[in-house]
Amino acid sequence: MAKVLVLYYSSYGHVETLAQAIAEGALSTGAQVDVKRVPETVPEAIARSAHFKLDQAAPVATVAELEIYDAIVVGTGTRFGRMSSQMAAFLDQAGGLWARGAMNGKVGAAFTSSATQHGGQETTLFSIITNLLHFGMTIVGLPYSHAGQMSVDEIVGGAPYGATTVAGGDGSRQPTAIDLAGARHQGELVARTAAKLHG
Repeated sequence: MAKVLVLYYSSYGHVETLAQAIAEGALSTGAQVDVKRVPETVPEAIARSAHFKLDQAAPVATVAELEIYDAIVVGTGTRFGRMSSQMAAFLDQAGGLWARGAMNGKVGAAFTSSATQHGGQETTLFSIITNLLHFGMTIVGLPYSHAGQMSVDEIVGGAPYGATTVAGGDGSRQPTAIDLAGARHQGELVARTAAKLHG
């Protein structure tokens, strides 16, 4: 049985929702799944004034526990075409794991959200994937077996590099059924791949 961590940062709840869907997909394979978030680095007063979603149920992860998982799926909203500073600060603390090769051979994957369709989703996915490759991880994307990402009938998230959603400029748009199906599919693929590699 694979042990999967869905590790995320979410300011407004969109990535949190995708994280839950990824966890559902991984759980459907019989994997053991934990959903955790990285610490908030924005001062609380500023986060409240910006209407951050501060009541997220997921516990806060520690860098030290990353090595106990067979697979880690990393998600964060896009910030100017790259991962958020909160996620970057967390991963930057994993130098000791990298130096020991503690992450070598584990499965890694990425997911994200942006305000607009062309707001840097793919470059953000690559900024996450770049970190995971440096850790020595084997990457699982979101292949076109999730056919919903090819739809042109509505705005959809998804890329071959990972699950995504579009939040809208004011954050009012929530992940669609197609977006959530893509996240569940990616979670399932990550867990199945981890089970094959570590089973």
